[in-house]
Amino acid sequence: MHEYCLKAWVTGRVQGVGFRAASREQALKEALTGHARNLSDGRVEVLLCGERSAVDRVVRWLWQGPPASRVTHVECEKVDATPPNTFELS
Repeated sequence: MHEYCLKAWVTGRVQGVGFRAASREQALKEALTGHARNLSDGRVEVLLCGERSAVDRVVRWLWQGPPASRVTHVECEKVDATPPNTFELS
């Protein structure tokens, strides 16, 4: 079965507020793999791979983020990626 992978770019106050770690926690709750990484332009890139309904639930969470964050936009794109074995922070 080919897993569903989605890449999301999250804009707002999302660096230095625990966004990546909280994204990882949400993804692991949903049994997803992928990554969360800070980008040089201040956004966070999140790759989510797994069951589509679980990916959709985490994407909805990305619009809120952890309490200290302030998300202003989430841009998503379905990607053909080889799903990683874990959820990595970088």
